[in-house]
Amino acid sequence: MKVKDIMTVPVITIGADTQLKKVAQIMLDHNIGGVPVVNESGELTGIITESDFTAKEKGVPFSVFRAPQLFGKWLGNDAEVLYAAAENVPAREIMSTNVVTVKEDDSIEEVLALILKYDINRIPVVKDRKPVGMVARRDLLRVMKINQERARGGGST
Repeated sequence: MKVKDIMTVPVITIGADTQLKKVAQIMLDHNIGGVPVVNESGELTGIITESDFTAKEKGVPFSVFRAPQLFGKWLGNDAEVLYAAAENVPAREIMSTNVVTVKEDDSIEEVLALILKYDINRIPVVKDRKPVGMVARRDLLRVMKINQERARGGGST
């Protein structure tokens, strides 16, 4: 089975200048956990996922202590303030630029290996450096559905 058999299409993308409040709204409106960031030519330049909107542990300089950061700011008791301040931050400031990708004809096994290796939940599917779909862990459930349909004589998708 190939990536094209389970990927979600069409893929919803954003530009690097899209404000985070708009990014969050797009993700909520479409019930998706991540959006590829594209340039003016539609080529993939990054990705923003729901984990980019949560605090991440970072090392405190010159210390072994680790503390949470949100949007690159140290998090105390002011999460609401940090979220409000980040509303107009452009996507480029928090997006990941080292994006793991797959192609439509890659195997499901390759997707699984990448998800495990990089501990990620979704992978953009690209053709000529442009996103054409997304594969999320949830999409892997389609493998079971497709196999059930094939077993009943429903053919392939």
